[in-house]
Amino acid sequence: MEKMKLKMLYADLKSDIDVIEKELEKAVGSSSHFLNEASLHLLQAGGKRLRPVFVLLAAKFGQYDIQKVKHVAVPLELIHMGSLVHDDVIDNSEMRRGRPTVKAQFNNRIAMYNGDFIFARALEHMTYIDEAEAHQVLSKTMVEICIGEILQVEDKRTLDQNLRDYFRRIKRKTAILIASSCRLGAIAGGTDARTAWHLERFGYYVGMSFQIIDDILDFTSTDKKLGKPAGSDLMQGNVTLPALYARSDAAIRPLMEKALDGSMTESQRQDMLRLMRKSDAIKRAQHVSDLYLAKALREIDALPDNKVKKSLRDIALYMGKRKF
Repeated sequence: MEKMKLKMLYADLKSDIDVIEKELEKAVGSSSHFLNEASLHLLQAGGKRLRPVFVLLAAKFGQYDIQKVKHVAVPLELIHMGSLVHDDVIDNSEMRRGRPTVKAQFNNRIAMYNGDFIFARALEHMTYIDEAEAHQVLSKTMVEICIGEILQVEDKRTLDQNLRDYFRRIKRKTAILIASSCRLGAIAGGTDARTAWHLERFGYYVGMSFQIIDDILDFTSTDKKLGKPAGSDLMQGNVTLPALYARSDAAIRPLMEKALDGSMTESQRQDMLRLMRKSDAIKRAQHVSDLYLAKALREIDALPDNKVKKSLRDIALYMGKRKF
């Protein structure tokens, strides 16, 4: 239901999103049976396609041409897909979006090569874009994402980390790719530098808000809606903002430590979720997400008059207030 609501917000882009879907199918094809099967497994799992949507909307502030813009939108979605495959190996995740992950369906080796293959396809697609700045933005984005994956490994199962560690991690995990989607869309559309800058800042702020909401939902949503057990982030060793705010709670901390060391029972998981949902940690994390969302909305106000601004605002509000 929530995903349907989101798609309604950019229904007028449906024909262009369909173009991108077809390009994605072609991009993940290869002569290898394993790579084909693994890539299609990931592609068919679906997704919100937020990054391509932001590319398209940003490009509409300039000279919009889907035949050019698609060569930016596709690489960004491919990078997102490839990073998910790598994340699932790092986190030893068995499920994503209610389906077995690539590493669960095949194995770690195939999953890692599959992620690398998808990254390579992203770079290949960008060769259709002449602007040097676009290649610089994309390469920097990929470097930052890879650094983020390493930082995620370094910070694993560390409850006593500071907030700065968390924020720099989600910047590289999520926000930078959404920011780059907006920036690259602006480049593909040939917007002026000021417009491109505001779009990039919008993407960064909305990406930070989006990831914090994702981390909140891991505690507040249900196993069914998440497509995986609630509290999975912590059980996989990833300490998120709600956990950082709750770690000083004498009743919650021992349960969180059990989640991190892998000794948590099902009843203890349920106890942890119940206590987390009642704690002020969720409200505090939501407040931080709201601050980022407010900054994103201010960036929209700074953009040139364009009917696309309403779409950006509606999607940002959805991302910052979603329940799934």
